[in-house]
Amino acid sequence: MSRKPKINFLSGYSPELQQQAENLIDSGKLPDYLRKRYQPGHSIVGSKALYQYTLELKNRYLRQSAPINKVEYDDRIDVIHNALGLHTHISRVQGSKLRSKKEIRIASLFKQAPEPFLRMIVVHELAHIREKEHNRAFYKLCQHMEPDYHQLELDLRLYLTCLDRFGPLC
Repeated sequence: MSRKPKINFLSGYSPELQQQAENLIDSGKLPDYLRKRYQPGHSIVGSKALYQYTLELKNRYLRQSAPINKVEYDDRIDVIHNALGLHTHISRVQGSKLRSKKEIRIASLFKQAPEPFLRMIVVHELAHIREKEHNRAFYKLCQHMEPDYHQLELDLRLYLTCLDRFGPLC
C-alpha cells in the first residue's frame, strides 16, 4: 500500500524546502510552527465583509482598474486541486452596449484561516485584474500589494498541508 504524500501543496518548491516541511510534519511541530506565526481566525466571515475588505485593498493599490462587481466566499472551490480563489470576467451584450462584470470567489476555508492568508489570496485575485498570467509582472504586483506575498504563499501551503495531515487544530 502506498504512503500518502506529506507535502501535497509544496510540489513546486525545492527538494530542500520540501524536506524541511517533511521534518516539521514527521516531528509533529508543523501546527506549533503555524500557531507561533499566525493568529487564528478573523472577523471577515460574510460575503459583504469580504467584498468590503477586497474593495479597500483594490482602492488602495488598483484605483485605476475596472470595478469589481461581486466578491464572495464559495463552498464549491476545490482546494485539493489547488484552487484557492477564482476570478471571472464576464462580458454581456445589453441592448447596444457591452457590459463587463468582474467577480472574485474565495474558498470558504478562508473564513477560519488566519487573516494574512485571506489577504494573500485576495491580493492574488486582485492582481489578476491587471495581469491575467502568472508571470513576473503578476508577482511583482502581488508583492507591491503585499510585500510578504511569497512567504505567505509558502506558509499558506504549509497551513493547507497541516489541515490535511493534522486536522483543524491548526
